[in-house]
Amino acid sequence: MAALRAADPVLAQLIDQIGPIDVAAWSARWSQGRFESLARGIVGQQISTRAASAIYGRLMALVGERDPAPAIAAASDDELRQVGLSRAKIASLRDMAARILDGRLELDRLHELSDEEASSQLVAVRGIGPWTADLFLIGQLGREDVLPSGDLGLRQAVRALYHVDHVPSPAEVDAIGEPWRPHRTLAAAYLYEWIRRPPVRS
Repeated sequence: MAALRAADPVLAQLIDQIGPIDVAAWSARWSQGRFESLARGIVGQQISTRAASAIYGRLMALVGERDPAPAIAAASDDELRQVGLSRAKIASLRDMAARILDGRLELDRLHELSDEEASSQLVAVRGIGPWTADLFLIGQLGREDVLPSGDLGLRQAVRALYHVDHVPSPAEVDAIGEPWRPHRTLAAAYLYEWIRRPPVRS
């Protein structure tokens, strides 16, 4: 935390306003099983949280106690549609299952790979973008230097805190966050906490 405070006066003020954050506890919100975490990300795209939870629950009920990748690969399109999945999401889940089964997505050894290598395997899956990959790296792999710069809420926080006259692009957020290395996950935690409850600013 001292390194972040020294690297960025804006972040130093935010740290003072919010106080200590337990990054392990904060990232635990994304600590489902690895397959389940990615499946939930795919299911939840462009629908409400409530609808996503209902569909995901029905999907996991369909899988039951089976290994989820072969279970989804073996399920019929009709079975997957009945749980509420769109054609595009069915295709995404099938692509993920196929990549796990043939070894292109090594879920069980992603922790052995660098951030870049793990992210590359994840974003190769249809329907998984950089933001989902970043949250996976944080929540599942416990990586300490990940900045989910594609997240709109995080970008809006950067706009407000750094007085940018527009919502910054992911590349602009990455540039602003460059001094935060190698603690960008902790910096992201503070930005997300500010989103949740913006502190009073003088």
